Amino acid sequence: MKAYKDMTKEELCAEKEALLKRFEDYKAMGLKLDMSRGKPSKEQLDISMKLLDYTDYIEDGIDLRNYGILDGIPSCKKLFADLLGVEPKNILMGPNASLSLMFDYIAQCYSHGVLGCTPWSKLPEVKFLCPVPGYDRHFTILEYFNIKMINVDMKDDGPDMDAIEELVKDESVKGMFCVPKYSNPQGITFSDEVVKRIAALKPAAEDFRVIWDNAYIIHEIYDEGDELLNIFDVLPEYGNEDMVIEVCSTSKMTFPGAGISALAASEANIADILKRLNAQTISYDKMNQHRHAEFFGDLEGMKAHMKKHAALMKPKFEMVLNHLQNELGGKGVASWIEPRGGYFISLDVMPGCAKRVGELCKEAGVTLTSVGATYPYGKDPKDSNIRIAPSLPPVNELDIASQILCVSVKLACLEKLI
Repeated sequence: MKAYKDMTKEELCAEKEALLKRFEDYKAMGLKLDMSRGKPSKEQLDISMKLLDYTDYIEDGIDLRNYGILDGIPSCKKLFADLLGVEPKNILMGPNASLSLMFDYIAQCYSHGVLGCTPWSKLPEVKFLCPVPGYDRHFTILEYFNIKMINVDMKDDGPDMDAIEELVKDESVKGMFCVPKYSNPQGITFSDEVVKRIAALKPAAEDFRVIWDNAYIIHEIYDEGDELLNIFDVLPEYGNEDMVIEVCSTSKMTFPGAGISALAASEANIADILKRLNAQTISYDKMNQHRHAEFFGDLEGMKAHMKKHAALMKPKFEMVLNHLQNELGGKGVASWIEPRGGYFISLDVMPGCAKRVGELCKEAGVTLTSVGATYPYGKDPKDSNIRIAPSLPPVNELDIASQILCVSVKLACLEKLI
């Protein structure tokens, strides 16, 4: 298959003309297809409906419908301790979304400081490191608190650690957000070396915190998924037990709008967060915690449940990846990573073309994640990255949407080349 850079101008024009005909045919279909957010499909939601069958809300003689148990019920803490590889004493159960746990923790650091350190609101400048491309909701939290974001490029095995080790020498750098397994959007899992180098960091700021957003910890697509080194096993080697705050949730295991979340941290951090929670709430939804603990049973039950998700997700991911390979492979205008799990496919097109791809897709009836959203402030410096979310559309719609995306990529690149 001939790369566009090797074509003559006449060949490029002929290619563009043929693609425009396909594009007009798609437009005439009057489609309305959505590949913008990583939402579970109806079929994925349906496999968790038995959650609603539980009516016994007594655990260890305690009526879970009432007040109390601020840190979460024992059965649920045990389940998530097993999932995250820590002790139950290092777990706090949270609300339906880990996003709330992250926001609340940053708010606590901002208003009251970290373990006795100066509140971030009283400092002249606060900075956070942001591996890019990354998760737009992380950037939104930081922007809300007027925390300056510093881009750190992602490599094949995780963020650029040489850059991070240099940047943390600045005392105003107070933390880093990251998705260490099946990163959003690239699907990269941090290598053991990267995890160890993060655990070994010696930041100038005593209150430096890594927000370890392990959103896809158990979200494999294939049986042979990626393995992520447990950072809590490594932190003690460097005296950095307090440096990491880990979060996860069942948002993409059961019901995104009615799941549960968990936070894992050192005993000192847990005690510090509990002081705030004691003022913030009486308890999170213990009935929902109980439903989930009963529904999963244990970690093996959770893994078995996630295999049902994988069976629904795998054909969708493979369909998109096949279209990318068949339509864009060898053209020299795009690259992508084939993830083993998670929720996204990250597509990098010719620099300066991503926004145009988004416009063309919209014109043909396909909604993509806002181009630029995978970078702080919505500004992709290369105008290159596009996040694809295959989970929500039915397979037949995803098939057409993928074709339209590929045609749009080629058209946008040809417009730039000709």
